[in-house]
Amino acid sequence: MKKLDIATVRPLIQMAIDEDLGRGDMTTQLLFQDNTLARSTVVSREEIVVCGIPVIEEILRLYDERLTITPHVKDGHSAHVGSKLATIEGPLRSMLSAERVMLNFLQRLSGIATTTSKYVRAIRGTKAKIYDTRKTLPGWRLLEKYAVRCGGGYNHRLGLYDGILIKDNHLASLGKNFPAKLRRIIADAQKLKGVKFIAVEVDHVDHQLNHVLKIPGIDIVLLDNMGQWQLKHAVEMRDEMCGKNGKPLLEASGNITLDNVSATAQCGVDRIAIGAITHSATAVDIGLDR
Repeated sequence: MKKLDIATVRPLIQMAIDEDLGRGDMTTQLLFQDNTLARSTVVSREEIVVCGIPVIEEILRLYDERLTITPHVKDGHSAHVGSKLATIEGPLRSMLSAERVMLNFLQRLSGIATTTSKYVRAIRGTKAKIYDTRKTLPGWRLLEKYAVRCGGGYNHRLGLYDGILIKDNHLASLGKNFPAKLRRIIADAQKLKGVKFIAVEVDHVDHQLNHVLKIPGIDIVLLDNMGQWQLKHAVEMRDEMCGKNGKPLLEASGNITLDNVSATAQCGVDRIAIGAITHSATAVDIGLDR
């Protein structure tokens, strides 16, 4: 799993600290002296997949370099109810000031990792892999995609700059004679540097997929909002027209939930893209106990 480069998300962390701390924590300044020391434990209050330990390490450092943290669980690992995730020691005033920002990051990221892991477990035994989308909280994309990896999922393109995805609206704009135009566009796309893949979205098997599969250079065909019989038909068409080498990859997307993701995977698709693992993931319950 690709690790998190903390430097890339430090501006977001600093913004969160500035937003919460402002001119200072008036409450703790009233209650405690700066030299009051304490020890606290970060505890999981439900079954989760942990994500965000490097983030809370950075948060504590930015609040007060005298704060130290001893992690007990690594990102990507499971934790049970009552599991101790980390122990924090140092000035009580700084520790309490950092608590909310620290937990906000840890709860949300662990929520995404936990949600992703449920989808990954649901399709175990199939060849399909779970992918995220660009449906992320503005400013949080690198962190949320890291959380997806911690949950056992995979990352789609990071943004509009590192992958070509010709969607249904693009195809519609090309007009009825889209195959010839698309062939030229794909040829041009293959010459671009820094592009991880070239994908084309279709929402009709017989009217679009049969044309798209004849065009060389396409890495992924995104099957948008298709039912199970359509997905199976698409897999059969791909194997018949392109051979059983699994190219191009077929990706199911749209209206996929935990209730139907297993059946979707069993249709034979290679990838399943799910926006819900980021945009609808629920923050998990994690607390700071003294």
